[in-house]
Amino acid sequence: MSTEKRSTAASLKGSAQRKSSASTKPVESYFLNRDESWLKFNQRVLEEAQDPENPLLERVKFLAITASNLDEFFEIRVAGTLQRLEEGFHQPFPDEGGLTPEERLDLISKQMAEFVAAQYHCWNQLLLPAMHKEKIRVLRWGELSEPARAHASQFYIDEVDPLLTPVTIDPSHPFPRVLNKALCLALLLRYKRKRSDRSRNTVPSLGVVTVPRSLPRLIVLPSEDGYYDFIMLHELIESQVEKMFRGYEVLTRVPFRVTRNSNLYMQEEESRSVLESVRSELHNRRKGDAVRLEIESSAPEEIVERLRINFELEPWQVYKTDGPVNLSRLMNLYSEVKRPALKFPVFSGKEFRLSPKSTDIFDELRKRDVLLHHPFDSYSTVEEFIEAGAIDPNVISIKQTLYRTSKDSPIFRSLIEAAQSKDVTVVVELMARFDEDSNIRWARELEDAGVGVYHGIYGFKTHCKLALLVRRDPDGIVRRYAHLGTGNYNPVTARFYTDISLLTSRIELTSAVQKVFNYLTAETESTSYDPLLVAPLTLADKLIGLIERETEHAKAGHPSGIIAKMNGLLDQRTVETLYKASQAGVEIDLIVRGTCSLRPGVKGLSEKIRVRSIVGRFLEHSRIFHFKNGGEEELYCGSADWMPRNLVERCEVVFPIAQPDLKKRLRDEILASYLKDNTKARLLQPNGEYIRALKSGESFAAQDYLMSLVTDSTEEKILVRKPSGD
Repeated sequence: MSTEKRSTAASLKGSAQRKSSASTKPVESYFLNRDESWLKFNQRVLEEAQDPENPLLERVKFLAITASNLDEFFEIRVAGTLQRLEEGFHQPFPDEGGLTPEERLDLISKQMAEFVAAQYHCWNQLLLPAMHKEKIRVLRWGELSEPARAHASQFYIDEVDPLLTPVTIDPSHPFPRVLNKALCLALLLRYKRKRSDRSRNTVPSLGVVTVPRSLPRLIVLPSEDGYYDFIMLHELIESQVEKMFRGYEVLTRVPFRVTRNSNLYMQEEESRSVLESVRSELHNRRKGDAVRLEIESSAPEEIVERLRINFELEPWQVYKTDGPVNLSRLMNLYSEVKRPALKFPVFSGKEFRLSPKSTDIFDELRKRDVLLHHPFDSYSTVEEFIEAGAIDPNVISIKQTLYRTSKDSPIFRSLIEAAQSKDVTVVVELMARFDEDSNIRWARELEDAGVGVYHGIYGFKTHCKLALLVRRDPDGIVRRYAHLGTGNYNPVTARFYTDISLLTSRIELTSAVQKVFNYLTAETESTSYDPLLVAPLTLADKLIGLIERETEHAKAGHPSGIIAKMNGLLDQRTVETLYKASQAGVEIDLIVRGTCSLRPGVKGLSEKIRVRSIVGRFLEHSRIFHFKNGGEEELYCGSADWMPRNLVERCEVVFPIAQPDLKKRLRDEILASYLKDNTKARLLQPNGEYIRALKSGESFAAQDYLMSLVTDSTEEKILVRKPSGD
């Protein structure tokens, strides 16, 4: 900890101890452990899978999400801690609970084991029986009817067998390089014929078969009497292994899966370009050090130990599963079973409509700002704003950031189209985690189409969500029009992520956006980015200033208060400043979806702070910040969480909302609904545990309420009037 931080922490500790003589804990106790907090978030997701009030297939989907989340946790967080130990770092990190890396691993390994057991209890005891009642079955090979077995066998012959490569491990056939998260079968084999080498007859050989990734993990079987029947792909392959290992007796067969370190370790001095460096590291990611072995609990210890030793793992890194390895593949059930009654009702966001006297979106934005709350407001508005810029001959140039996109994205197509007739600049973040490969492809396609492609400031991820259109309007004046958002330009995730979009032509905002693009493409720093808060340049200090201003208002007896909604809260300096604000009497409500290191409700430290998490149908992804400011309230939205990586390690933008009606909507409709939620909300306790919000009166779920505000309309939606003949 730096001298400044140590002094601040000591001040906080002294203040708390003066107010509560019973408090004798060290300063580190005022910060919850980051990894433990993340695991509690995944536990809240698991609770949605366990909740019988959710539709059955949605519960299966939630369970699959917990497995996918846990994969990433091992690939990044656990792998990073192990890497730190290998490099000789053993010091505690106060802002992550004050634990050494060894202590952190010891703590979370026990919690992860308990969590995995809870996952499989949910699958075996809750979901499988409920699915069976709804005529949805995942069958073992021995449970198949003759027609189903014949169908599966033919599928194996036609689709599976040509893709398999059985390997028997011996001096001439070394253990295959198992790729990250690839499902495999391990077999113990005994040679049937007598050999001169007696060891071949007494010591079982190890066989390995990799399950093809290109095939669906769940094979659809012929249905009878309205049933949806499936068999796991690995189960089908297991039933046929004797054909692959003729001459051997198959003693046991069991599926396993290895998770590897997926952090990218960039070597700047060796890189010809950022793109080439990322591409090279992606190749290495698939073969990184193993950090976890998953294997079905039926596996004999002999095979478990041989695999553990081969992958150089400690016993705590072996996870025995009471069911199918890799629960994330259960997501296929959601798409394969066509039973709308077992899913959330289909929801479509409200379409944006121009005011009666506006001719197009640009005319509209010259009169007012437009605020969109996705997915309750359709994301198509953002797509069509970019499309309008692409096809409008009066638009001179387009600049945009891309962090994550999707295959066949309308925005991507619009940018390529625009490059044929105008200047188009795109800042592509190549290191958006687990989207690196697709982003490399998009970058190359954009370059081939004539788009100017840049990769931001080296060493800082470009995480801000900005688009800037420059247009010569009918009055001859050149104006800028901007989109500023909290979410990625991804139309797929926009359907189930909650995010905020602002469309504006305000000169003070659009000129500041222009300065941000200049910074991203040329690293030219401006003297001021006001009214934007920009990381890594101004955001961290200005955020602290906003919180400290509320503290001064409270001390002076003026109206004060903070409501902040975000994905994660981990920055120690920010947490300490919030503690000081609480001690001064500032009422603080935090809506933090995931990790949170702040302890709320601690006497003498954080009595005025409340923290809640909302986990529901949509992934809460918007960042909204409200400051009472002595009665002259200020509201901000943006791409940044209150975490060190967002405040000092990324290029982020937080933007003010100035229009009174939009401020009112954010405060009284959106934030108020999340604070009122007593159905999906969990409240963080001082000890780091979460409890469900107590229902006092009628049940209220924020997301359900926000969906109820969407009304159907038959009015024509027009964002841009295309020239006649198009």
